[in-house]
Amino acid sequence: MTLGLLTGLAAQRVGLKRSMVAGLLMLGCASALGGLANGAAWLLATRALEGWGFLWVVLPAPGLVRRLVLPERLNGMLGVWGAYMPFGTSLALLLGPSVMQLDAPAWGWRIWWWLLGALAVMLALLLNWRLPADPPRQRPTVLAYQGPRHFSNRSLLGLTLRSRAVWLMALTFAMYSGQWLAVIGFLPSIYAQAGLPGSNAPWLTAGAAAVNIVGNLAAGHWLGHGSQPFALLATGFLAMAGGALLAFGATAHPLPQYAGVLVFSMVGGLIPATLFNLAVRLAPSLDTVSTTVGWVQQWSALGQFAGPPWVAWVAVQAGGWQLTGWVTSVRCVIGLFLARELQRIAVKPAGVRRL
Repeated sequence: MTLGLLTGLAAQRVGLKRSMVAGLLMLGCASALGGLANGAAWLLATRALEGWGFLWVVLPAPGLVRRLVLPERLNGMLGVWGAYMPFGTSLALLLGPSVMQLDAPAWGWRIWWWLLGALAVMLALLLNWRLPADPPRQRPTVLAYQGPRHFSNRSLLGLTLRSRAVWLMALTFAMYSGQWLAVIGFLPSIYAQAGLPGSNAPWLTAGAAAVNIVGNLAAGHWLGHGSQPFALLATGFLAMAGGALLAFGATAHPLPQYAGVLVFSMVGGLIPATLFNLAVRLAPSLDTVSTTVGWVQQWSALGQFAGPPWVAWVAVQAGGWQLTGWVTSVRCVIGLFLARELQRIAVKPAGVRRL
């Protein structure tokens, strides 16, 4: 939540491939050390290190996809990349409980951490082997009307933060991420209050997270076939509002409630893939793609940090989850306004935007 912009700048300087490989190795080491923890302080410290490694992996990825993928496949591949969070979440919800409930309960959660650490190291080796090397390090250059200009770190940060499009994308992502994590994260508690068996909670929650992948892939496909970003963002926010109102409305039947959750997550998946696509397109320059994604990721994390406590506070005040749909709808209305402003920038010719 605090290091996205600076980590994005560092990734741009170090090199996109080097950053991803280093981040995966950092994740692997942190998970291995976390599995050795014998107290909360050690455990939280390794989690913080994992969080930093996570940034080193996810921030350079859109720029790396842009570099490696043919232009006609870029939209689709950015849609695939946008699905990393629901894909990982659903796998963790499905596989994690089974691993942690092994015959040796004292070791179950540690084995889970070590397995994830080993997977991260394997992926680091695979990326290092398969991806082409980063180009030679050069001073970043932006082509402006008066000719090439070289920028320092401070100038690149300023270029990123002065961009209205970057701020709109970041705020829009915060409106999405806060409500998605709040609804998906609280589903086990909601199931418990509804009297559903606890053994069903991981499967139902994993399903709700997994359908988000469909929206991400669909966004990549439709953007590649000429759909307007605003249409996809508006569809996502409207579906999230309607799905949440259905899921937490007056009906007490679990089937339409769960259908509302699926609509909320699946169609809402149009939003992250569209925003990743716009982050690559609307970054102030080629050298600010990583810092742009970093700032967007930073606000996404802020939304994830602030969204669940807000929803929980309203639920406590209301004595139940019945107002949750209205809370998320407020975020959707704000998201629609931000998306409309973003569309006005996105449709301008590239030469009109300030560099």
